Amino acid sequence: MGVKKDDIVMVQLPNCWELAMLYLAIARAGAIISPLPVQWRASELEYIAELTEAKVFITVEEFHGFKHKKMGEELLKHPNLERVIILQEIREMSKGMSKLERIDGANDIFTLNWTSGTEAQPKGCPASHNNWIVQASLQIESVGIEPGDNFLTAGPLVNMASVGTVYIQWLMVGGKLVLHHPFNAEILFKQLIEEKINYTLLVPAVVNMLLKHPKVDEFDLSSVRAITIGSAPPSLWSAQELKRRWGIEFGNIWGQNESTAIISGPFDVPDMEKRIDHFPQFGKQGIKWASATSQFIQTKLIDPATGKEVTEVGSVGELYYKGPNVIPCYFKRPGLTEKSFDKGFLRTGDLFQIKEGHYIGFFDRCKDIIIRGGFNISAQEIENMLLGHPKVMDVAAIAMPDEIMGERTCVYVVPRREVELEDLTSFMKEKEIATYKLPEQLVIIDAIPRNPFGKVLKGKLREDIKKKLKTTN
Repeated sequence: MGVKKDDIVMVQLPNCWELAMLYLAIARAGAIISPLPVQWRASELEYIAELTEAKVFITVEEFHGFKHKKMGEELLKHPNLERVIILQEIREMSKGMSKLERIDGANDIFTLNWTSGTEAQPKGCPASHNNWIVQASLQIESVGIEPGDNFLTAGPLVNMASVGTVYIQWLMVGGKLVLHHPFNAEILFKQLIEEKINYTLLVPAVVNMLLKHPKVDEFDLSSVRAITIGSAPPSLWSAQELKRRWGIEFGNIWGQNESTAIISGPFDVPDMEKRIDHFPQFGKQGIKWASATSQFIQTKLIDPATGKEVTEVGSVGELYYKGPNVIPCYFKRPGLTEKSFDKGFLRTGDLFQIKEGHYIGFFDRCKDIIIRGGFNISAQEIENMLLGHPKVMDVAAIAMPDEIMGERTCVYVVPRREVELEDLTSFMKEKEIATYKLPEQLVIIDAIPRNPFGKVLKGKLREDIKKKLKTTN
């Protein structure tokens, strides 16, 4: 079809074996896969087709009532896009045998993933084979993934949350890869049990859903050795329950599509209670961690106000991250690259706090801090605590504008059963949390809105509470 070295192939498929295979097939041809969430529509795809000058678009005829092929054919107006290939054609092609010799090298780009954030348009994150190998090795060594393990990916196989925490690890050491998505709790739990999964990554909300399932006492998860929990810190209650019920160790992972990652595993942080919010401070001079790969990574915390490095226990600063796993730049965005990188360090946009004993702890996204009367409140801290409440299935904490205090804490809760604000504040008071951190507004919601990568759409919630406040006033 004329696809050659360094051509970009856009791929928009749900989790199916063909998607997992296409990462390898496209690389075999020397081209670069650019995987896209199935939820994305013409607006995002138009931007990416134009920016990447992609030659081929691979998609489904139709998925969940949406005609993806028709959308793809409308993209053919871009002069570089030559062909739209649907899933059925890929299945037919896969029956043949390729005679291609591999023509790419370890430092050539393997994937062009996309990340959301404060920018109006998605940011392209080009990662090489070596970037991914380092990233996967870091996790394999930190949480005890073993050769021949069975893996399950619970999220879309299009970005760091699944590619960088499950798929590449499986390519390097695994036995079986089980795909899941769109999310269905009952099917996911059935896969964990029947496919004898040894390792997976889950978000805190799904872990809580599993542990609060009415039939949880009947679940046999004895095959599961480790679960890495990402996108938000896990609750202590859920970690304790995983260990008590099935002897499962958890790893707490922080990472980004830019291929940054820090993993707090049982080897580096044996104390489960500490592992909830303590991460190894990679790159700290004279300190060795369980992962041999981590010795090539450097981190530091920079005070956003002064631009100076902070080192004292309790100090908070933006995490700067440097390592052979990190992408070299944003795709065709030199201005953004210059703004985001500082002498080889990626400015992550996340705030961390210096902890005792050579650790750092995630504090919050720079933009997600709730500032109440001059006091900084971590939204993640509130969410983490409330996930342990027996009446709470899922929760998101946001800043609610207030004329007197500046901001107050509002929590959006998906209830397991009827819950009142007083239930939440009483529960938190028992944990002896500072009074100013207690939520002052409760909104009951059917589901916490998230983007295709599982991140909470807090901007949407902030707009919602503003509207509600105007209506009340």
